[in-house]
Amino acid sequence: MKKIILRSASPRRKDLLNQANYLFDVIPSDIDEQMNPNQTPYENVKALGLKKASYEQEKYYGNILIGCDTIVVLDSVIFGKPKDRQDAWNMLQALSGKTHQVMSGVGILYKEKVYNFVCVSEVTFKKLSDLQIEEYIQTKECFGKAGSYAIQGKGRELIASYKGSLSNIIGLPMEEIKKVIDEIYGMED
Repeated sequence: MKKIILRSASPRRKDLLNQANYLFDVIPSDIDEQMNPNQTPYENVKALGLKKASYEQEKYYGNILIGCDTIVVLDSVIFGKPKDRQDAWNMLQALSGKTHQVMSGVGILYKEKVYNFVCVSEVTFKKLSDLQIEEYIQTKECFGKAGSYAIQGKGRELIASYKGSLSNIIGLPMEEIKKVIDEIYGMED
């Protein structure tokens, strides 16, 4: 059986792979996640997913390497992980009552095979009061999450609706990843 290595320390990505019953190791990539201002959010996140998968690739040759980066995008502006309370407040205030995109850039490498794609989902927030934003920030769930929310947690209460892949919004588009892994498992070595 070909071995899967997740190149991310994200507990949510680990949970999603576990739920899909994959056996894998977690070996996070140590890369600079700086965005290129000359590229679109889509191009940036696609490149980062591949960059994470290919970090020290030669060390893990012959394994299935999965890298992923997830961003929240509103009006072409990237909302990353909040730096502090005020940053989380500003993001949630901006997302309130609006529809934004969640983009996950994925890189999957197996020997000479390279898969690199972006999955896009849409999330519409409810119109939030200052109190709702403050109460959510107090849960501390917003920290470490792109866009300052977690759809799989208490953040679900902030959301009116979503379109597309829920696992993508959580941080790993499992439908697309499963197709690639199935294809790789079906390959002759």
